[in-house]
Amino acid sequence: MMDTHAPPISGYDRGPVPSPPSGPGHARRTGGRRALVMLAVLTTATAALVGTASSASATPTDCTTVNGGNFAESRCTGGTGEHRVIMLQRHFDPAVGLIACEGPWVPVGSVSRTLCASQQVISVTVQTR
Repeated sequence: MMDTHAPPISGYDRGPVPSPPSGPGHARRTGGRRALVMLAVLTTATAALVGTASSASATPTDCTTVNGGNFAESRCTGGTGEHRVIMLQRHFDPAVGLIACEGPWVPVGSVSRTLCASQQVISVTVQTR
């Protein structure tokens, strides 16, 4: 009779797969990954805040307007960036509707001026960037 029982081949019969280590070394590896993820999130949030702060600090401040009836002016004396005046008028012919007269973009300290028709003035505003 032939013996059908053979000893296990080395490397194939290792038994159950061991669970990952749960000691201090494992905690460091997991903590390291968690720290990298948190660092990435923090870096992204910081970049967003810095981007927002830099664009907000570039806004002209202390802006005033002049409504001259058929012209408008704006002047900004603080901050940085540019501004322009926009005068909105209602045309006497209802079929025409509203007329928007825009002044040129100018730096802080300069006057933006626009000429417009002699129509009913709806508003005079300052646009900044």
